[in-house]
Amino acid sequence: MPTEGDRALPRLTRATASLTQEIRVLDAAGEERTIRIPDERPLTVYVDRHELVTLMTLGQYPEWLVLGYLLNQRLLDDPRQVDSVTVDWSVDAAAVRTRNGRGGSKTLRTGAVRPVVNTGCAQGTMFAEQMDDLGMLRLPAVDVTRIDRSTLLAALERMREQPSIHREAGSVHGTALFHRSELLFFVEDVGRHNAVDTVAGWMAMHTVAGGDKLLLTTGRLTSEMVLKAARMGVPIVVSRNGITAMGHSLAERLGMTLVGRAAGRRFLCYTGASRFDPAPVTAAPTLSPRR
Repeated sequence: MPTEGDRALPRLTRATASLTQEIRVLDAAGEERTIRIPDERPLTVYVDRHELVTLMTLGQYPEWLVLGYLLNQRLLDDPRQVDSVTVDWSVDAAAVRTRNGRGGSKTLRTGAVRPVVNTGCAQGTMFAEQMDDLGMLRLPAVDVTRIDRSTLLAALERMREQPSIHREAGSVHGTALFHRSELLFFVEDVGRHNAVDTVAGWMAMHTVAGGDKLLLTTGRLTSEMVLKAARMGVPIVVSRNGITAMGHSLAERLGMTLVGRAAGRRFLCYTGASRFDPAPVTAAPTLSPRR
């Protein structure tokens, strides 16, 4: 009988949808003109034909979003528990088929889902079970994975130069995954949590580990964002926005480095300063485990 490690990764559709649409507006000068705005849509997720949740999303990479959502919410323990994710925009639905039928985590098998309202925008549910196993989350030690100032500034500049829907139409959040100062993946969505979940799905499908990575987001650093990054194994999270008290507390408990209010050459290191070298350096920027 094949083991979990022998199983293939899920089969995913490649559903596409319009990301923006045109509307007519009246500007401050009283002139009519045409602009583009993000095309938000609902995506109802069914797991083995059982309705789970409806995500309000831009729909840029919906299959990775669904997979990352299930993993970050601890409704799945491993992406290989999923046989397929099928997205059909004609009915605004994503059908997740597990290999054994309701064969994910204990929470998913029993349906013991307890929703908690949080500060997520668009559709910000998380589940109380997420808080039960914080002690099991392990991030790389501060003397193993570090970041220096030049790496951080290079990542911020790369993010600033990235073509984006926000630049064209506004009203979306962006999240990027970096290795050193190299941009690996970038996604935008109407909710910052959706963007992070999509990164998690991309990482799962490409078997990318988070221990030597940097997550850069435009969204605020709430408890939910910290938990998602920890689930992904990413020890360093940078945001253009600020932080909440609960996000700060959880990051300290988890040993995560949080940098916020990052714009231009300015930033604040809120937690995990021992992992960060603020001095200007001339050597090539690094963000990788020391050997």
